[in-house]
Amino acid sequence: MRAGARGYDTGGLKKISAAVLILGGTAALIAWLLTRPAPPREVPFARAVRRQIVSTITTNGKLEPVEFTVVRGPRDGAVIRLLVERGARIAAGSAVAELDSAEARTELEAARARLAQILAEQAVFEQGGQRSALTQAANAIARVQVDLDHARRQAASLEKLVAARAEPAASLDEARQRVRALETDLEAARQQREALIPTGSRESWEARRKEAETAVEAARRRVETATLLAPVSGYVYNVAVRPGSFIRAGDPVVEIGRIHELRATVYVDEPELGRVAVGLPIRITWDGAPGREWRGTVEKRPTQIVPFQSRQVGEVMCRLPNEDGALLPGANVNVEIQTHVAADALVIPKAAVRRDSQGAGVLLLAGDRVEWRSVRLGASSVTDAEIAGGLREGDAVALPTEGPLSPGERVLPRFP
Repeated sequence: MRAGARGYDTGGLKKISAAVLILGGTAALIAWLLTRPAPPREVPFARAVRRQIVSTITTNGKLEPVEFTVVRGPRDGAVIRLLVERGARIAAGSAVAELDSAEARTELEAARARLAQILAEQAVFEQGGQRSALTQAANAIARVQVDLDHARRQAASLEKLVAARAEPAASLDEARQRVRALETDLEAARQQREALIPTGSRESWEARRKEAETAVEAARRRVETATLLAPVSGYVYNVAVRPGSFIRAGDPVVEIGRIHELRATVYVDEPELGRVAVGLPIRITWDGAPGREWRGTVEKRPTQIVPFQSRQVGEVMCRLPNEDGALLPGANVNVEIQTHVAADALVIPKAAVRRDSQGAGVLLLAGDRVEWRSVRLGASSVTDAEIAGGLREGDAVALPTEGPLSPGERVLPRFP
């Protein structure tokens, strides 16, 4: 029994010892896993290299012709037809729209009728009146005058006879009534003749004629201006009305421009305006013509700051050639203004530049770790930044990573 007890105790001790060893090894492994340094993170890097860098302001703008003409309504009226559409190329003298001319044609007919009447009346004046009518009136006056003379003589004879009591007084009264009636007829005949003779001077008739001719000419112009013509050859880049629209005199109808040269209104944010100068080159691209680009220059700096969408901008005026007419007025374009060119600059990717409370810097590769290095920036483009101080050619700088990267952190550099 004693020997068996000792055997049992020996086996138990062995198992306990094995368990202790396993637990100790596990604890040591866990401790090592917890205390071992983390493997370095793989981080993309880029090297500082020397090459040309073009500093640019990237923004947007809108195109319009340098030379353009606005066809305006010559008078009030309704647009009955539009004869062009936006994008059409037209020649000078081509009809672009028609206004309602019914009222103007009525006015023209009335003015012509009035002129014809005045010309006829003036001819009568020049001839002293209508000859046949005047002759008839003169003959009527003469007849009445003869009858009147005869009646007066009869009345005079009757006055003597009545005085001599050779005729009754009633005969004299009848004769005198006859004289008065003929005098009335004679006055009426003379007035009728006067009515046939036009009144006024030659100057007044000339004035009436000229006034009527002016009215005819004005009505004729109103009819002619019902058809609106293009004053220049070019491209229709805006149509401001629709058929049926009522316009006032001076309202814009169609805008025509010569598009061999265009002006770009470029919207530059206020903080960037200090970099803009007259004569700087620009590069324009348009989503409507992928793969193409156009070159131009800054023509005029802005004179004020204006709101544009959610931005405060200055409107920089630029000019560019458009010989083949591929760019269209009114197009919204992408614009790069080249503000500075450095031919042999030390350049790193713009994305590698970081900022802290003291200014710009980079995370520089030093051995297997990164360290903060303050830098002085020069020109910049859309993708690159010039380093004017703080780095040397060949230095490796960290590019952005998914998580934050801190100075002193071990890294596994990866170069593209």
